[in-house]
Amino acid sequence: QVQLVESGGGFVQAGGSLKLSCTASGRTVNWYGLGWFRQAPGKDREFVASISRNGGSTYYADSVKGRFTISRDNAKTTVYLQMTSLKPEDTAVYYCAEGPNFGRSSMYSDYPYRGQGTQVTVSS
Repeated sequence: QVQLVESGGGFVQAGGSLKLSCTASGRTVNWYGLGWFRQAPGKDREFVASISRNGGSTYYADSVKGRFTISRDNAKTTVYLQMTSLKPEDTAVYYCAEGPNFGRSSMYSDYPYRGQGTQVTVSS
């Protein structure tokens, strides 16, 4: 069983930056794809970014492309989400998730191992 714990969320002004981390324990995640998702109040959970097993391929939602960067450190069993040029519409709870895929999927259901989330609030 894998446990995923997110950290790094907080309150930031528009235009600012935050870096989220998600550390896994219980089993190596080296062989699985990792993704970040978010859910704003009153909205459905949406895909943000994902990364392949070796970090060689990354995928982004159009809304964050060019502003967010996903990366992973398999030695530390950690995935990161560097967020820059943050906007109020980025406000959400951010979740990391792991799944037996190549990191190409944008569907939350393809990532059965999930963290509890970390709140990101961007003020205007």
